Amino acid sequence: MTSQVSSPAEQADGADSTLVGEQRKPAGVKDVHRLDRVIIRFAGDSGDGMQLTGDRFTSETASFGNDLSTLPNFPAEIRAPAGTLPGVSSFQLHFADHDILTPGDAPNVLVAMNPAALKANIGDVPRGAEIIVNTDEFTKRALQKVGYSASPLDDGSLDGYSLHPVPLTTLTVEALKDSGLSRKEAERSKNMFALGLLSWMYHRPTEGTEKFLKSKFAKKPEIAAANIAAFRAGWNFGETTEDFAVSYEVAPAATAFPTGTYRNISGNLALSYGLVAASQQADLPLFLGSYPITPASDILHELSRHKNFGVRTFQAEDEIAGIGAALGAAFGGSLAVTTTSGPGVALKSETIGLAVSLELPLLILDIQRGGPSTGLPTKTEQADLLQAMFGRNGEAPVPIVAPCTPADCFDAALEAARIALTYRTPVFLLSDGYLANGSEPWRIPDIDELPDLTVQFAQGPNHTLDDGTEVFWPYKRDPQTLARPWAIPGTPGLEHRIGGIEKQDGTGNISYDPANHDFMVRTRQAKIDGIDVPDLTVDDPHEARTLVLGWGSTFGPITAAVRRLRASGESIAQAHLRHLNPFPRNLGAVLKRYDRVVIPEMNLGQLATLVRAKYLVDAHSYNQVNGMPFKAEQLATALKEAIDG
Repeated sequence: MTSQVSSPAEQADGADSTLVGEQRKPAGVKDVHRLDRVIIRFAGDSGDGMQLTGDRFTSETASFGNDLSTLPNFPAEIRAPAGTLPGVSSFQLHFADHDILTPGDAPNVLVAMNPAALKANIGDVPRGAEIIVNTDEFTKRALQKVGYSASPLDDGSLDGYSLHPVPLTTLTVEALKDSGLSRKEAERSKNMFALGLLSWMYHRPTEGTEKFLKSKFAKKPEIAAANIAAFRAGWNFGETTEDFAVSYEVAPAATAFPTGTYRNISGNLALSYGLVAASQQADLPLFLGSYPITPASDILHELSRHKNFGVRTFQAEDEIAGIGAALGAAFGGSLAVTTTSGPGVALKSETIGLAVSLELPLLILDIQRGGPSTGLPTKTEQADLLQAMFGRNGEAPVPIVAPCTPADCFDAALEAARIALTYRTPVFLLSDGYLANGSEPWRIPDIDELPDLTVQFAQGPNHTLDDGTEVFWPYKRDPQTLARPWAIPGTPGLEHRIGGIEKQDGTGNISYDPANHDFMVRTRQAKIDGIDVPDLTVDDPHEARTLVLGWGSTFGPITAAVRRLRASGESIAQAHLRHLNPFPRNLGAVLKRYDRVVIPEMNLGQLATLVRAKYLVDAHSYNQVNGMPFKAEQLATALKEAIDG
C-alpha cells in the first residue's frame, strides 16, 4: 500500500512482529496471542512444494483480509540436486493487520524441510524466532551433504531459538496409511501437512485450500484426497500436540485499504490484466509475440487464457521472431506486446530500433533479472535501465515506464499503452523478478476508472500538394504529439513504404539527404521529450534536507526505511520515479531543493548516472546486486548515515 501518513505500528514495517494482545482460554484449551504482523518463511528442496505451500497460505491470508507482501525465492534449475544448498527453494510471506510494504527483513517463523533448508536460511532468522524442522530428513548423509559435522538439533547451536522438531514425513505417511498410496507417493504430501500446521498456528481459513486441492487434482481424486487428509492432519497435530502451546491471531487490515473489492495479485498477473484492460479501452485486439524466458513467461501463459477478449498469443521460435511478429501486428492495427528479460532485450534491439524508425506503437515488457548474460535467471535486479535507454544503434529514443509494486504493474501497463498509442512509439516497461513473482492485495478498479485509450486510424488523404492534389503522407505529424498517422495496411489510398532506411519528412520516401536525416533524428527525440507525464510528487512533511529518490521495485523497502527514520524523529524526503524517459519536467527543480540526494538501486548506479549527467546534481548511489531486494533496516541505516553526513 502507498499511504503517506502512517501510524507507529505502520512505521515499523519490516521489524519483528509485535505482541499486541493476549486471549486466555479456559483450562485445557491453548492460549491465543494476538499479533500485529508475522513473517513466515517456508524452505525446502525445490521439489518439496514450497512455492505451492506459500501460495496457498498467501491466498488464505488474502481472503482473511490481511495486508501482505511475498518473496518467492527458488533455484534456476528445473530440479536442482536434492538436499544441496543450491537446490533450496523458499517462500517468505509478511502479513499484518495494517498497511505494509515489504516481505519483511527477517522471518519470525522458519519452516525447514531438511538440513539444507535450515543451513541456507538460518543466517536470516533472528534469535528468539520459531523454527519448525522436519526431523525425518536430518539423517547423517543429509547433514554431511551440506557440511554439518553434527546435527544442529542436538549440538546446542539452535538454543537461542524456539525450536519445534516435528517428524513431518513420518506423520504424513501415518496419516495416509489407509489411502492406498505408496510410501513415496504419501511422502509428497508432507508440504500439505506443514501447511495445515501453520494454518492452525495462525488461524488461517481452510476451505479455500481444500477446494483448490480438489480442483488441482480433479483427474486424480486419490491424490486430492491424500493432500486434503495430510492438510487436515497437520491442523489436528497443531491442535493436539503439547509442543505448540500457543496459537496466534493477526486481525484483518480493516483500515489499511480504501473501500472496494480486493484480490491477491502478483506483478506478472497484474501486467497481464493491465494489457487486456488496455486493449479493451483502446478497442484494439491484443497481440503478444514472445519467447519463453524467466521471469517473464507467466505473462505468456496468462494471456494465452484470454482468447475471449480478443487476445492472440504467439510463442515464437526465438526472441527476434517474437518481437518481429509483434511489430508486424502493430503495423496491422493491434495493440502489440513482446515480453522478455535482459538477455532477450539484447536480441530484440535491432527490431526495437526499426519500431522507432517506423514510429509504431509497441510495448516491450522487460522483466529484469540478474545478469550479465544468463546471469541469475530466478533472482531480481534493476540493471537494464541503461540498456533500455541507450541499447540501440543510432539515436533511437524510447520512453521508459517502471511499476513500483506488484499491484502497480496493472496501472503501469495502462500507462505504457497510453504513451505508445498516443505518440506512436515503442515503450519499455521495466518490471523485475521481485515484482513479477511477489504479490500483494489489489483493489479491482471499476471500468469507469480506466483511461480512454481509443485511437483514430488514418482514413484518407491528409495533405494537399501545391497543385491541389490530395494525398496521404504517412509522416505528417500531429502538431501537439508529433505522432504520425497510423495507417492500416489494405486501406485504399493509404499505401506507403515501411522499412528501416531513413524516411523523408512527410512523404515517408527513402531519403539520404543529410539535412532531412538531422531533422528526423531531432524530431523523433522531440516527440519523446514532449511526452506528457505527471510531475514528480515529493513526500516531505518536515522540509527535510535529504531526499531519497528511487525507481521501480525499490519503492517498498525505501518507504519502509523512511517510515522507520521518521518514527525515530529523523527528517527525510522521499520521491519515486515511474517515468524514466522522459523524466518528469519538475525533476530538476525538485533535486535542487535538497542538500543531499540518495538513490538506492539494485544495480551499480544507473539512475544515479543519468541524474548526475542531466541535472549536474551530486547524487549519491547506494547499490546492491546480490539478487535479492533491499531490506528496510539496511536502507534505514544507509539513509541515516546520509542524513548525518
